[in-house]
Amino acid sequence: MSKPRSIFEEVSEQEKPSTPTPGGIDRAPKGARRGIRLWLMVLFLMVAAMVVIGGLTRLTDSGLSITEWKPVTGAVPPMSAEAWDGEFQKYRETPQYEALNRGMELAEFKFIYWWEWGHRQLGRTVGLVWALGFLGFLATKNIPTGWTGRLLLLGALGGLQGAIGWWMVASGLKDGMIAVASYRLAVHLGLAFLILGFLGWYILLLGRSEAELLKARRDREGKLFSMSTGLMHFSMVQILIGALVAGIDAGRTFTDWPLMAGGFFPIGMFELTPFWTNFFENPGLVQFMHRIVGYLLLIFTFIVWRKSRASGKLAVRRGFDLVLGMMVLQAVLGVLTVWNAAPLSIAIQHQIGAIILWVLILRARFMTQYPPEQTIRRA
Repeated sequence: MSKPRSIFEEVSEQEKPSTPTPGGIDRAPKGARRGIRLWLMVLFLMVAAMVVIGGLTRLTDSGLSITEWKPVTGAVPPMSAEAWDGEFQKYRETPQYEALNRGMELAEFKFIYWWEWGHRQLGRTVGLVWALGFLGFLATKNIPTGWTGRLLLLGALGGLQGAIGWWMVASGLKDGMIAVASYRLAVHLGLAFLILGFLGWYILLLGRSEAELLKARRDREGKLFSMSTGLMHFSMVQILIGALVAGIDAGRTFTDWPLMAGGFFPIGMFELTPFWTNFFENPGLVQFMHRIVGYLLLIFTFIVWRKSRASGKLAVRRGFDLVLGMMVLQAVLGVLTVWNAAPLSIAIQHQIGAIILWVLILRARFMTQYPPEQTIRRA
């Protein structure tokens, strides 16, 4: 029962109405979402750097210079002349040394060793930053409701990526191999982009409160969201094929465009046996697939962009403007890479372009799911 009041009681003396209690995720300390978002941003930049350094490691043929997988003790590089001689001797026993680098000097070996060591060391650092951040937020109870599993998923994927990295390197140390298996390289790169995708999506989610997200979802543009999801998946297919191209240096085999050695179809595109290996190991067919999928992806991007013109949200339309612009630029970089036989400088720009394009697609997709608020004037 309510407390009886005097008819002469001042209004100011009445109890103030209670303030509504925020729900779920918003009850966490104010710094939780912001702090976790900044932490994920750091991880995103580190993983993006991993992709770029991994690409440079591949382009410099450095990936097989370290012949053992030592997740902990491998963090310490050779510290003496004897240690360097030992590492060099292990590399001299690999098929790649015999076929490509026979007669290499120790100074040349150190160059490729440092590339691979740097790539692995950055991977260890990413794992350490994830672990320290996760345990820190967990211990201080600053992880918002529903986010513990998501953050654990990132750690699990990172650990899996390390194991797949060694699985990839091990394929290049087998007899008859002078490089890693292209399909294993594709799995490794594909997982890196998947991790970037989760990081990017979580960063976008944490940029707005749970209440704002729930409100924004009422204006969800379902058709455009579905099309942008398809564009995201289509782009992943192209990324995987691009990894196959890099894995067998297919970008350096047919250096004319739009034709391939004067014809639409490359010569000997199905000459390998068994037949299915052509789709992974035939330079002509792999580059042809990369070109055709690139054309189709560009066309589909234009279709999605045209659909976005019907959106009433200016931010959504501009988001897809950026996607289309970057897709065109990426196609141009691809042609330049082919014309110049995939030099390191242009090839790495093409790979960086893929990261930027991936992020822009994720961002545009996010805005179709959670359209930003907009005034009538800006509409």
